[in-house]
Amino acid sequence: MSNPANDEPLIVCDNLVKIYNMADLEIVALQGLDLVVEEGELMALVGPSGSGKSTLMNILGGLDRPSAGRVTVDGRDLLKLPENRLNKYRREEVGFVWQQPSRNLIPYLSAEENVSLPMVIAGVGPGERRRRTHELLEGVGLGERRRHRLAELSGGEQQRVAIAVSLANYPRLLLADEPTGEVDSQMAQEILGTLRKLNREIGVTIIIVTHDPRIASEVDRVIAIRDGRTSTETTRQVFASAVDVENEMAGELGSNGGESEEQDFQHEVTFEELVVLDTAGRLQVPRDYLEEFRIGDRARLEVTDEGILIRPVEGREAQNRLPEQEAWDVQVGGLYVEEDEPPPSQGKKVLQWLRKMPGSLGRRGSQGRASHSARRPESTDARLNREG
Repeated sequence: MSNPANDEPLIVCDNLVKIYNMADLEIVALQGLDLVVEEGELMALVGPSGSGKSTLMNILGGLDRPSAGRVTVDGRDLLKLPENRLNKYRREEVGFVWQQPSRNLIPYLSAEENVSLPMVIAGVGPGERRRRTHELLEGVGLGERRRHRLAELSGGEQQRVAIAVSLANYPRLLLADEPTGEVDSQMAQEILGTLRKLNREIGVTIIIVTHDPRIASEVDRVIAIRDGRTSTETTRQVFASAVDVENEMAGELGSNGGESEEQDFQHEVTFEELVVLDTAGRLQVPRDYLEEFRIGDRARLEVTDEGILIRPVEGREAQNRLPEQEAWDVQVGGLYVEEDEPPPSQGKKVLQWLRKMPGSLGRRGSQGRASHSARRPESTDARLNREG
């Protein structure tokens, strides 16, 4: 693991854009996202399905490239990095922990064999492999179970083995995608505690993508992503309480007098949520605030002594929003006719549905080319003309 010679951030995302082309649609996953991550930080990315958080993680891990913008990790521009150097970056600089154990581990190998495998591929010598494997398994609390196969380990233990595997080649960045998604609350707490312990002890930068609401108490910063942009930032701050100060002073007095007693120290933990402004000065006002004050597609800004005040515009107030399911039905309602398979009830399944549509890339013509003519509901005039 290399050490930076300056205090530059480890990760910088500037106006990051990612567009996926599926059938005749363009799906914008990231819409000008800005993000800065410092070296040694432990942070989480949260947001609803489809917000772009997993897309961002794939880009940071070198598994995908952005469509536009700039993303640098330790000074490397991942958009411009040649393929061979991108492979080296993935192998040496990034560790991955996926939600499903089957993506992290080889089932017929023991825990220590799984951990040592990346080092075998990297050409690390046998002595160093044994030392590093023992060190990592002890670090995740599984030193005594190093010879167990995956079937003999619980789901939480398998994820801790996966964390050890991800750190085998001394990466500077660890990306964890829903690491607690398939375990119970107790195991989830153990996994998050393991990540925090490793962050403190070895200084690896950790980014966790999760839906787990308990994550805020385990990380230093939580970034919420909405509609492909960073929306809010919640920071965790720990302050010494008055009891702390009194106990510390009592401990110092006791040591000066030759006697000291163990004191119970308490800390006050607070969370501060801030709205994120991007480089263009744009911000995302939380939807709850917009709905409460009925702010529609226009707003008035007023400068006051305390800051900037946002007011609704008369005649441009927000209308009652459709429930999420009704809004989805309206969005896809014009894409099919009665003889087609109806659209899915969830937006995340839309790509699979589109592939089954006539004219989509999922259905090929006799010459092997995709047809770009999708059927649309026939108008009444057109139908009368055809029948006449």
